[in-house]
This record gives sequence, C-alpha cells and structure tokens, in this order.
Amino acid sequence: MTRRRLRRLPLLILAIIALAAAAAALLYNGGRPVEVVRPVRGLAVEAVYATGTVEPEFWARIAPVVPGRIAEVLVHEGETVRQGQPLARLNDREATARIAELEAKAAYWREEMRRQSLLAERGIKSREAEEKSRSEFNQVTAAIAAARQRRTDLVVTSPIDGVVLRHDGEVGEVIGLDKALFWVGTPRPLRITADVDEEDIARLRPGQRVLVKADAFPERVLEARIDRITPKGDPVNKTFRVRVALPDDTPLLVGMTAEINVITAEKPDALLIPASALVGSHVFVIADGMAAVRDVKVGIRGRLRVEAVDGLAPGDAVVANPPAGLKAGERLHAK
Repeated sequence: MTRRRLRRLPLLILAIIALAAAAAALLYNGGRPVEVVRPVRGLAVEAVYATGTVEPEFWARIAPVVPGRIAEVLVHEGETVRQGQPLARLNDREATARIAELEAKAAYWREEMRRQSLLAERGIKSREAEEKSRSEFNQVTAAIAAARQRRTDLVVTSPIDGVVLRHDGEVGEVIGLDKALFWVGTPRPLRITADVDEEDIARLRPGQRVLVKADAFPERVLEARIDRITPKGDPVNKTFRVRVALPDDTPLLVGMTAEINVITAEKPDALLIPASALVGSHVFVIADGMAAVRDVKVGIRGRLRVEAVDGLAPGDAVVANPPAGLKAGERLHAK
C-alpha cells in the first residue's frame, strides 16, 4: 500500500464514523422529522378563484370619431356631464376652410343655375345647360353637408349622462381613433368584471356569494354577488366573462384590481386537513412511530384545506407535507 493511500485511509474512516453518527442520531430521535397536524372541525369552503377589474355598471370609453389635433378640452375629471355635451374640440381650421370653399362654389352654381334658367325661358339656350348647373349645385350642396358633418365630428361629445372618470390627452396632442380621450360613467353601482376559466364556469350561477379582496384594503374581505355570466366564452383564452355586482357602500374604486372567490359549496362542521397532505387519494399518518397510508374520501376542496369525509379521525397525526419518496413503514417523528 502506497503512502498516499495510507494518508487517505484515516479520512475514509472519519467519513464512515460521521455517517454512522448521523444514522444513530436519526434512530435516537425516532426517524425522519416531519410536520404533523391533527384534523380539525371547521367551515369547509369550496370556491372558484379569479381576478378582475372594478368598473361602473354604466360607462363609456370615448374616442374621437375622426383623428385630429386637440384644440380645446372643455371638461375636467370629476365633473358631471350630460348626454350630447361637448367634452373636447379638435382643430377644425381645415374643415372650416373646406366649408367656405364649397359654399363659394355653391353660390356660383346657384347663380349659374338661375342664369341658365332665364336663358332657357327666352329660348337662347336649351334646358340641358340649366340641368347641368342644377346637378353641379346639388353635388356641391351634398359636399357642404359632408364637410359640416366632419367639422361636427371634430367635437367629442358624451354619449351618456355621468361623471368624467378619467381624461387622457392634452391640448396640441394629435389623437387617433384607437385612443380614448375620456371615460364617462355613473359612480354607482359598481361591478367587477372577471374572466373565469371555462373548466370552472359550470359551477357558477347568478346570485352566488363572492368574497372580494383588494390590495388597497389588505385586512378586509368584502362581499358581493354574481350578477350575470356572459353566455359566449372566449375560445382563445378559454374563459368566460363574469359580472360581479358590488354593494353601493363598497370602498372599492373604479380601475382597482380585485381577487374574487366565488363560493360554490359550504359545510359548517367538516373535518379539515391541509390540502398539501393529500398524495393522490391518500395521506400519511404516524402510527406507532412509523408512516402509515390512509385512503381518504375527500369532500369539499378548498385552496388551502380539504374536507376528509371518511378515513381519518380528529386525533390522527397527519403528515402535513409528505417528503418525496416517503413510504409506509418508515420511521418518523414530529418536528
């Protein structure tokens, strides 16, 4: 045996001794340490979770009918407005100039039509010249009406009665058709619009109780009700839109993001265990210091806790988070 191997031998012996000591400590403590819980009786709740946005029941997103440069903003956020009331005006100099040009042409063809009519009556010219003048005049008149409508479209008006909830865009900014200038709506009632996975939608119906949480009120759980469910789902995102009606005294504000839990089932005196204890359809319990498998019939399933309908008793020592590879007969102890 070489000197190098002789030097390594004491290190190998020390490693074996350390492993033996660790194994002895494990046996002394009763086996692998695991977190243990006892089933408790309480309220079992099954809920469908989703996130949504707070919005008015009646509101409108208002964009300009035609693109243009903002010339004047006529209202401010928080103001009450009426249907048809002007909210902003886009630059209309070009439209006004076009109308003036067309009105000058209309005046010319009106006079020309009158002149041709007199000449036709005297037999100097045929009626064809008069009809041509009339046709030109009618075309210009129609163009004037279109130009006036375009100038009218440069005034952004409110389609509903309500309050100006938000205003975007400043004087001088060029605005397109894809950008909203104003959001107008009624302050009450409010609702939450949420997208629910299609696999959960069959469990929802109008009138169900909804628990609402928002970051703005972290210590409060608010209550609401499902108002209606959109009959047609989104085949791309595989969701259905759900409207949740909020009470009039809700502290939530328009635009807030909220988490909703729609209560689909409740049981007041259920035997509850952590959802993390389930491994398929069974759990591990400690019996006589060893892991034992118990088949469990599960009732209501919540996000954190589930109802054990059969297979467990209140005094059982249930392994809360079974470690990977845990097998029946392995020695365990509660840590």
